[in-house]
Amino acid sequence: MVEPWTVLADALLQREALICRLAEGRPPRDFAGLYVADEEVERLLGTLPGLDGPGPERVAAVRAGAAAPIRKARAAFAAFFGADPAPAADAPFGQFGDVAKNAGLTSGEAEVLALLVAVEMSPARQRLVAYIQDSVQLPRLTLSTLNRIFAEDDHAGPRALAPGGGLIRAALAKVSGDGPWATQTAEPAARLIWHLAGDDSPDPALPPGTSRRPGDLPSEPELLLVHGGDRESRLHALGGRGLLIAPPPETDAAWQAVVREATITRCTVVLDLAGPITPVGRDVVQRATHLGWVLSSRGEQPLESVPDRPWREIAVHDGAAGPDDWQRAMGRDPDPAYRLSREQLRLVAAAAGADGGLVAPAVRRLAGGHLDGVAVRIRPRRAWPDLILPPEEATQLRELASRHRERDTVYGRWQFRATASTGVVALFAGPSGTGKTLAAEVVAGELGLDLYKVDLSAVVSKYIGETEKNLERIFGAAAAGDLVLFFDEADALFGKRSEVSDAHDRYANIEVAYLLQRLETYDGLVVLATNLQRNIDPAFLRRISVAIDFVPPEEPERRQIWSRAFPPTAPLAGDLDVEFLARQFKITGGVISNAALGAAFLAAAEDSPITMRHAVLSVKREFQKLGRLRTEKEFDRYFDLVKE
Repeated sequence: MVEPWTVLADALLQREALICRLAEGRPPRDFAGLYVADEEVERLLGTLPGLDGPGPERVAAVRAGAAAPIRKARAAFAAFFGADPAPAADAPFGQFGDVAKNAGLTSGEAEVLALLVAVEMSPARQRLVAYIQDSVQLPRLTLSTLNRIFAEDDHAGPRALAPGGGLIRAALAKVSGDGPWATQTAEPAARLIWHLAGDDSPDPALPPGTSRRPGDLPSEPELLLVHGGDRESRLHALGGRGLLIAPPPETDAAWQAVVREATITRCTVVLDLAGPITPVGRDVVQRATHLGWVLSSRGEQPLESVPDRPWREIAVHDGAAGPDDWQRAMGRDPDPAYRLSREQLRLVAAAAGADGGLVAPAVRRLAGGHLDGVAVRIRPRRAWPDLILPPEEATQLRELASRHRERDTVYGRWQFRATASTGVVALFAGPSGTGKTLAAEVVAGELGLDLYKVDLSAVVSKYIGETEKNLERIFGAAAAGDLVLFFDEADALFGKRSEVSDAHDRYANIEVAYLLQRLETYDGLVVLATNLQRNIDPAFLRRISVAIDFVPPEEPERRQIWSRAFPPTAPLAGDLDVEFLARQFKITGGVISNAALGAAFLAAAEDSPITMRHAVLSVKREFQKLGRLRTEKEFDRYFDLVKE
């Protein structure tokens, strides 16, 4: 089927070819455009004022003869495209007409685009253009030729390709060449040609990460500022309109690709911003008024950076995925074990689809992908019987697990008001080896959660702002999976703020303040472990929900720890005296575990059962590691053994 826009283009080209052939007396010749012949110089001289040449009446006669078919073609094009300045709502546009309508082109600008596209898609028309322009090197139309073809006073002509013209504004064409204005050529965008040829692959110049979501175009292009919540919730607030979601482009070509793609696909552009929009982006949004734009960001956009066009604002207060979101994404009711945002639910749904639809592995996969490298995952394997603590501390640990488990009841059904968030922060204070890490593992196992032990060496950075970025990465990922975050030696991060004596102190205090703020908004379980509670900044202490002091075990606890340190399957000699070991050596549970393991290796090397000699020698090695003296009072009858 012949499109009306190609009929108009052909009529205009035929008229121009007739003018060149008959009125100007230009016959076709070999090597056109490669040199200037004598007869060509004479013809050009004849066109100058005051010299004899082909009269303008010959050109006028050709124009008059071609006027009727061009009027007919323009009428068909107008019916196809719609009346200027706005296309008719019920006009049968077709692909070309839809693009012209989406771009908000005037009828004159649409005619120029039709001519450029028709030439681009036909080698025969390109040969005709080369003849008209008397150069085989000019198969595309120059600005001067466009000016001559659209000679009417009120027609856009080459002005459609001016910096403020409709074709440039919508990034549907560009002007190429660095020579004189008259010889610069007009080139339609390759993405538009492929679209008209039936291929809708995205523009390759789009910023990496750009995506499309189909939907309906709003009645009027508008500028929206959407802030708050997570990315998916901000998109959810936009309703069912078609969206082109892109990170802020970094080059002019990428900005043009975004404008062009949104124009062709009839989408509203969503710029996913981490901060204020750049001045370049502000200018693009101000120029491309035919498009709807959304500036999507976690925080509010500064007023001075907002593009100068009418806008309205949408604040997203709640990003939590609801029952409708779960039904759409997973086809099921929400899982009460997980508090996912809409963005996290979207990722979990994709992962669950590859894992048989199971939610728990998908959530763990979501969190693990962000935490790997800055935290070590500990999948709880030990339970309450493995933890030897005084009754008071054991009760506090069970209360900690209960406090996290019953949050929905207290804050949900009973509607108690949370001071900052519904999260639980626990402080485990005590010397090394007293069971702080083991206690965190047991609590995580009781709650059915993974434990992530944060690697402070990977979090704390000497570069300004990097520590905050790493912490945000940790807390953001942990919020998805309802994980237990364990900060060992927490005073390295949560220590007291110092007096500001240099720039390092100032930025260190900023890190502490940021961490306190992030801790107050986290809804999960955080365990801070420290050797000395007094080293923790007092500002953190008011956020502590449960504080437990871990003290070195007394003799009854040490006896239990020694007994359980040797598995039932271990070959124990009859002389192994657990009572002596528990009574004589006042050491922590961690040291006891190491000593029992060392004794096992000593016995294995001798291919013998584990004897008292092996146990005492292993305790001696632990004392050496701790820099602790070996006294006759402690080792008693085994003192001569450890002196050797």
